[in-house]
Order: sequence, then structure tokens, then C-alpha cells
Amino acid sequence: MNKAKKDSEKKIERLLVDESKRIGGWALKLVPDFFSGLPDRLCLFPGGRLFFIETKSTKDKPRKLQKIIHKRLTDMGFKVLVIDTMNEVKKFITDVEKN
Repeated sequence: MNKAKKDSEKKIERLLVDESKRIGGWALKLVPDFFSGLPDRLCLFPGGRLFFIETKSTKDKPRKLQKIIHKRLTDMGFKVLVIDTMNEVKKFITDVEKN
């Protein structure tokens, strides 16, 4: 049986921070001390582009409260992405660079 490689949330988040910085952006850690369910990172890029990013270990899914908060943010017009692989980070950064 061929098991797919599982990327840890910590490694995914670190790559997101490093790659965001490389292209002139910030991947700010959101610390939800008083507001549970917020995405892990607020990514800011030149040109006023911003994204809320939830990082998960490969194949992990957001909890119910996180899904509710993500929907509320998207209903307000914000982009919310859930990223659970290193390749998804690379694709996200490539997409940001292109646009």
C-alpha cells in the first residue's frame, strides 16, 4: 500500500511564512486568545491583497467552529483558504505572484 506523505501543520505554516516574505508579503500569526475559530494566518501582499489562511496537517479538516468563522469571513468578502500540503503553499504563492 502506498501511503501519501503527510506534511505537518508546523512545516506548512513555516513555508507559508517564508514564501510570503520572499515575495514581499507578510504572513501574520492570528492569536485567537479571545476569539476562537480564527484562521491561523493573515497574509498581506503588495497591492492591498489579503488572505486568511488556515493551515492543517495533511488531510486534517477545520473544526466546526472554524468552518463557521471561515464562512462568516467569506460572506464579508474576504478570501479564506485551507492549506494542508507543502505543494498547496507553493501553488498559493505562485498564484499570488501571477496576479
